[in-house]
Amino acid sequence: MTDDTLQVEVVRSARRRKTVQASIVDGVLRVAIPAHLSVAEEERWVRELRARVLRKRSTAGVDLCARAARLAERHGLPAPAGIEWSGRQQSRWGSCTVGSGRIRISSRLAESPRWVLDYVIVHELAHLAVPGHTAEFWALVNRYPLTERARGYLIAKDESADQ
Repeated sequence: MTDDTLQVEVVRSARRRKTVQASIVDGVLRVAIPAHLSVAEEERWVRELRARVLRKRSTAGVDLCARAARLAERHGLPAPAGIEWSGRQQSRWGSCTVGSGRIRISSRLAESPRWVLDYVIVHELAHLAVPGHTAEFWALVNRYPLTERARGYLIAKDESADQ
């Protein structure tokens, strides 16, 4: 589903003071906002919440656990204790908590090519073996054959986001 095909209904409420909420009702994105918000604030919230909903929908078809297990086995890396999507990561593509073995992947990657997602997963799996970005760490990451290409893709994506 593209951004253009998701219908939006904005509900302004005098009782709502600070919070903004979105939900899908009968296939329509219903955005509830405080009545006092300006039109510009309303448009900003609609854009942001629409993007969140679309990202969440695009992550639904990806089995991160199976993907991580397959990549760990293929590249000789430790398997994570858990892996999940995160809608809160705005400046990182992924993160790893070495102590618990848990990995979080930014939901911004859901719309990226799968080989880019695989690179980020391999990067985080390598952290389970080597916490820092040492030469040993990069040797593990470079077992993934598309590392250089994926890194270039992510660098370009980050730079285009600033414009």
